[in-house]
Amino acid sequence: MRWRKLALWLLLCPLGLTAQVDLNESEVSTTRILFVLDASNSMYGRWDEGTKMEIAQRLMSSMLDSLSQVPNPQFQLALRVYGHQKPVPPQDCNDTKLEVGFAYNNLGRIKQVIRSLRPMGTTPIARSILRADNDFPKDCPTGHCRDIILLITDGVEACDEDPCEASAILQKKGRVLKPFVIGVGLDKDLIKTFDCVGTYYDASDEKTFKKALGVIVTQALDNTTGQINLVDQFGKNSGTNLPILLRNSASKLVDRSIIHTMNYHNQPDTLLVDPIVSYEGTVYSIPPRPIRETAMYAGKHNHMAADVVQGGLKLTMPGLKLSQMPPVAVVRAPENPADILHVQPFNTTVTYIAGSYDLDILTLPRIRQRVTLKPGTTQEITIPPAGEVTIQLKSSGYGAIFVVDGSDWTWVAPLDELQTRQQFSLQPGTYKVIYRPRTAQQTTYSKTQTFTVSPGSSTLVRIL
Repeated sequence: MRWRKLALWLLLCPLGLTAQVDLNESEVSTTRILFVLDASNSMYGRWDEGTKMEIAQRLMSSMLDSLSQVPNPQFQLALRVYGHQKPVPPQDCNDTKLEVGFAYNNLGRIKQVIRSLRPMGTTPIARSILRADNDFPKDCPTGHCRDIILLITDGVEACDEDPCEASAILQKKGRVLKPFVIGVGLDKDLIKTFDCVGTYYDASDEKTFKKALGVIVTQALDNTTGQINLVDQFGKNSGTNLPILLRNSASKLVDRSIIHTMNYHNQPDTLLVDPIVSYEGTVYSIPPRPIRETAMYAGKHNHMAADVVQGGLKLTMPGLKLSQMPPVAVVRAPENPADILHVQPFNTTVTYIAGSYDLDILTLPRIRQRVTLKPGTTQEITIPPAGEVTIQLKSSGYGAIFVVDGSDWTWVAPLDELQTRQQFSLQPGTYKVIYRPRTAQQTTYSKTQTFTVSPGSSTLVRIL
């Protein structure tokens, strides 16, 4: 591996390229770079020791010669040109064409086309960017593609269209990354017009053009890594085993879906990341925690982070019979009680972000409780097992069950008006059942009966 990387570095040195393309097979992605090259009439202008087009042709040819020597390339190139088919005047804003489509072995063809270009037409930048969207094939050869547009121009939009809007449309689709722009001898007053189009490199002379081209291709092809730190209350990367969605910050679309993992060094596992984009994301703890927008640096190991300070909640019901289903607790944040964060069954332990929560325990009667989870500890809540109560009625009728605490009666559940035999799982306590037969037309026929429920007991209540 070291020999291959050294060989690649030597091959790309003439343009300052140090791309590392030696990836594990399971992690390989294809980088697809579309060159959008200005061949409008202004590229005939003098620049350093030649015309702008002559210098662009020479440096791009040198770059292609270097890339053609890379063994087992995991990149594809394509070429779109504008302003090269029809002279001005008159102005033809449809003068933009995909001259060479994406393929693995097309560098010679791209080089040939670039050498043959003769500037003559206008500058339809926005239209070229929009049409570039369809230049990228829908099928990716390795299943995951990074799509990059590299615009090389010496002028501004000449067709009364908006390159910024065109760039934004492609970014929102999530398939084409924010374009790079190399301004070839561009007037200083015009540079600001490209800020919204993409990452701008000002090539004021041939030397800086060569450097900018090398930096961009290096970033596109370099092996860049990153890790996601789930930081605890001590500032350590101790959190793990949580689902994470990473998104492209520009498109907001999901770029990666993973379960966080610690490697054998007990450090967050390394990911291959795209050095061209910024990432943001969500760690699906309970409740979720954000990964703030983080820019990637090409050729370096990058760090993304989220504060994930956790505490445990253990819900237990000892003595639960095998035939009984454990109750569940609905977990809510006090500041947003309408939002259910989780539903946790009893006899389980679940980890939450440390803080206070309201529990609605779905027993009969309901148990409502607030719990505060402290970092690094587990809070246990225990409730007794329910008792099984059978209510036997002489005839079907109307009624309800109340739990009684001193002089306080609290409604628990209604009786089924069509059934004469009904079963309930009730928490230990003292209860009263009120009942009136369906056929009785006077309230004086209402009956009330008291009964007691013990943990795990079976109780028969007859109302005749």
